[in-house]
Amino acid sequence: MTILRKTPTGILGFPTAPLHKNGQLDEKALAENIKFLIDEGLTSIFIACGSGEFHALSHSEYQAMVEAAVSVAGKKVPVYTGVGGNITQAVELVKLSQDLGADGYLILPPYLIEGEQEGLFKYYKTIIENSDLNAIVYQRDNAILQLETLQKLLKYPQIVGLKDGVGDMELNLELTQTIGDRLEWLNGMPFAEMTMPAYTSIGFNSYSSAISNYIPHISRQYYKALLEGNEQLVRDIYVEVLLPINRIRKARKGYAVSLIKAGMEIVGLPVGNTVRPPVIPVEAEHYKALEAIIMKALEKYPVDNKEISH
Repeated sequence: MTILRKTPTGILGFPTAPLHKNGQLDEKALAENIKFLIDEGLTSIFIACGSGEFHALSHSEYQAMVEAAVSVAGKKVPVYTGVGGNITQAVELVKLSQDLGADGYLILPPYLIEGEQEGLFKYYKTIIENSDLNAIVYQRDNAILQLETLQKLLKYPQIVGLKDGVGDMELNLELTQTIGDRLEWLNGMPFAEMTMPAYTSIGFNSYSSAISNYIPHISRQYYKALLEGNEQLVRDIYVEVLLPINRIRKARKGYAVSLIKAGMEIVGLPVGNTVRPPVIPVEAEHYKALEAIIMKALEKYPVDNKEISH
């Protein structure tokens, strides 16, 4: 890859969409949250993606979020946008992302329809051909590329990475062992820290982190321990922090988004426990349980920003 095609690596930042109590986008809080992620050493910003409630954004809100991310990042870290849905919308968002100065985009699944491999190929092809920006394909839901399809797409140099949100390790091994370092492999499973020990072993060196929105220093400690082979620290954080949070995350559909906002609110970041339907806010019982986990984690794993670097 050339410098132009350098892919985000390490811990990837996926901001939420802060909302006022009236449901409108809180642009000031969004800017503060993006700055927090960058200051905490996350290597990139993926704006208006799943955790940013892509499914519920208007066109003007999407544009405002991208503009905020590009402005706050100020070229310190790359900014990637979420594009997807119906093919017409996806192409429009790619063009808008390029016009607004984004570095690339993550292709989310097509709307509703489950297509054949040839249909998925044409979906991705149509999107990618409309821009020279870096593109990352996202394996999840109704958009799962098999090896042959992905290989056909790799004639496009714009494709720099694959993010997996499915967890089919047989397919992941087939892809990583066949394609190798032509792509950067990103773990995009819900709460990716939970599965990162397995993913690291097969070539996935980057992941999207939900908890980095509110306890990024613990995600950093965990990631560093994984890379350095510190099995005891990996196990301790896994059992004491990750597993308990994940149990809450799985308690309700949509908590993959709303639980992030609850965690951010608990640590004092400017975001409320407000989401858009069909996602629901975190229930009081689960909110209190998450708060207890976070407070205990902060006590045992205090913030140490000496390790932060860009």
